Parts: sequence; C-alpha cells; structure tokens
Amino acid sequence: MSDNEHEAKMARPRMASGALFFDEQGRVLMLEPTYKDYREIPGGYVETGESPLQACVREVREELGISPEIGRLLAVDWAPNPADGDKVLYLFDGGVLPAELREQIQLQAEEVGAYDFHPVDAVASCTIPRLARRIEAAVVARAEGRVAYLEHGCAV
Repeated sequence: MSDNEHEAKMARPRMASGALFFDEQGRVLMLEPTYKDYREIPGGYVETGESPLQACVREVREELGISPEIGRLLAVDWAPNPADGDKVLYLFDGGVLPAELREQIQLQAEEVGAYDFHPVDAVASCTIPRLARRIEAAVVARAEGRVAYLEHGCAV
C-alpha cells in the first residue's frame, strides 16, 4: 500500500471538548443553545493546534464568561458519523461551581439563551440520547475516580 493510499484510509475525526459543572446538590449545568432544540454542556470543537483541555477552557470562557479551573478528564467518547465524519469527544470535570462564580456568568448571547442545573437522572429528558449517556457515564467515572472510555456514549 502506498503512502497516499494509507493516508486516505486514516481516520480524521473532528474533536470536541466540554466540561461538566455541578451545583452543591450534585445537579449538572446544562445550557440552552439558541440554535438547537435540546440542552448542551459548555464546550465546543477543538481548533487546530489546540489541545482538548485548552479548547474546553476557551469554550467555557466564551460561552459562560468565566474562567473556572477545569479538572481532570472524565470521559472520552468516540461517536460515529458517516455523514460528517466521526468525532472524538472529551469531557472534563469542572467541579462544583460556587455561587460566587455562578453570579459572574455572562452568557454568550448569540449562542446561549439560558442555563440551569438538572439532576443527573433528568438529563436524558432535556438532551439527545448520546449526550445523556456520555454525561451519565462521566458522572459515574467522576465518583469512582477513573476515566470512562465510551463508544457512541456507551461504555465498552
């Protein structure tokens, strides 16, 4: 196989990165995007030359207007997408977002209409199934002190 043939077969997934933030009751912060009909977590695509952690920090700052410390990696999820190309999604621990920081949130108005905290067991009712599975697996990984490897939101 030539180098060109080998390179043509190599995966080139898009990468995205996000953070899970919690309140004192253990509920998860979910955003209400202005351009989607379901809730999301803070985050977005990784740009060229940017690490997944750097992308997470940047996206949180852009979407929420705050720069909380981002903790350890909770989950990596491979998501197949024949139409647009596969994705690799990284989910980091934003920890408990204290009231003082919540009061400083300034949403990126053109992308985010609102935010709220949701019980983990209610996340599936306000977002798409694969994101709900990813969040649920990351919450378990956080509690167990490990990193979850997922495929399409499911543990393997």
